[in-house]
Amino acid sequence: MPRRRWQLTVQGWLVVVLSVMGTVVLAGAAFAGFLLYRSDQVSHELSDDIQPARVAAYRVQAALRDQETALRGYLISADRDFLAPYYDGKRAEADAAAELRDRVEGRPALIADLNAIQQAAARWRADYAEPAIASVTPGATSVVDPRDLQTGKDEFDKIRGLFDSQSQHLTDARSEGIAELNGAQSWRNGVLLGVLLIFLVTAALLAVLVRSAVTRPLEALAAACRRITEGHFNERIVPQGPKDIRAIAADVEDMRQRIVDELEVSRSARQALAEQAEALDEQAIELRRSNAELEQFAYVASHDLQEPLRKVASFCQLLEKRYGDKLDDRGHEYIKFAVDGAKRMQILINDLLAFSRVGRLNSTLSEVRLGAALDVAVENVATAIEETQAEIILPEVELPTVTGDPTLLTMLWQNLVSNAVKFRRPDAPPRIVVTCEPSDDGPTHLVTVTDNGIGIGKEFAEKVFVIFQRLHSRDAYAGTGIGLALCKKIVEYHGGGIWIDTSYTDGTRICFTLPRVVVPVDATEEGTPV
Repeated sequence: MPRRRWQLTVQGWLVVVLSVMGTVVLAGAAFAGFLLYRSDQVSHELSDDIQPARVAAYRVQAALRDQETALRGYLISADRDFLAPYYDGKRAEADAAAELRDRVEGRPALIADLNAIQQAAARWRADYAEPAIASVTPGATSVVDPRDLQTGKDEFDKIRGLFDSQSQHLTDARSEGIAELNGAQSWRNGVLLGVLLIFLVTAALLAVLVRSAVTRPLEALAAACRRITEGHFNERIVPQGPKDIRAIAADVEDMRQRIVDELEVSRSARQALAEQAEALDEQAIELRRSNAELEQFAYVASHDLQEPLRKVASFCQLLEKRYGDKLDDRGHEYIKFAVDGAKRMQILINDLLAFSRVGRLNSTLSEVRLGAALDVAVENVATAIEETQAEIILPEVELPTVTGDPTLLTMLWQNLVSNAVKFRRPDAPPRIVVTCEPSDDGPTHLVTVTDNGIGIGKEFAEKVFVIFQRLHSRDAYAGTGIGLALCKKIVEYHGGGIWIDTSYTDGTRICFTLPRVVVPVDATEEGTPV
């Protein structure tokens, strides 16, 4: 099939065919409408003009005949009663003539017939009827010359001839109207039949066009796609059909070529992945070995490294006890520094061990009530709370249940509460407010811990969560700088996030999120998350 034949798209061909069909149908409908209008017009002329005009003509003729008959009877009998039909006929003639003139308005021939009859009737009355009536004495014996009667009859016969001409003309007008009506109806039927045939032919052509322009190219494209899905990726798709279907086929061909290229890349990548997998296996073995060494190091750090520190602290304290009276103030201060450094080193080692073990060793995930974990944390720092007269305000509703490690969550609460107690203002007892509500960012709980302490500046909002980052000297506030870093690691291990609310300026507000536990439907009445 020549390519030039399919320069139009499927939509273009449909528009062309439907436009031709619509033009033909509209033209046929317009012509048929005109024929219907003309048929209706001719029918109305026949029923409303021609036929009533014939009736009016018959009435005119009958009225004139009545006049002629009444005149003849009066001339013979001299009885004036015979003149009543004569005068009634004149009035009937005038009425019928007026109606006939209205009915045949616009038809000069029929108007001429009526005028001729009326003029002949007027001459007959003026030249014969009226003088004859005047010549007869009512009630007397009438002697009428037969020749006068024959003269009147001959004059009226002329009018009768005009009657025949008028009737013939009216009959011809009726026959012409009927013929025109039949012709219009025949044309109307022919046009409607032609429009129907054209519509059927156009529909058949449209079906053939759809089959040739749409169905076959699409079937060929679908068959090629099926062969490609069966694995024949090297089979090329040849575009055919209208412009838009060729464009689709070209796009599918581009996709096939892209798939072939991607397969080549995939084969190369698969080989590279196999090599990387082998390397990863080796790295995994090395990582397991490294983890085992880290665990061994953690054991050594928790036992062997702390033992020398305990000895240093113990012997320094023994030196101070035995030789205290021989040492000056500086000697006592040096011993105090040594003992304090050993203790800080022990605390630092313990904190580092706790930080490294988050999510790695002895982690047991279960459903944990945050309220219970908070109670345990408060008991662990009860001494500091009593000494500072701290006030802890919990939400009115019970804190939710989450999935996590109970030990780590207790450690999270303990660090947050102890920080709030530690970094308090000197002129006011600590006031710690705990809230919990659903988060706007997803199916999580948003927990806030707010205190009235010294606060954290906006510039340090991220720094405080970095390990060993301190905002104050050890003389002002004790600690290793691991607390909030440990909190961040615990929260992120449980799938949440933690941050400082910098908009709160009357102390410190720490916010963190924890995923909600989805309770099965049969576990609660509504089956909603808790």
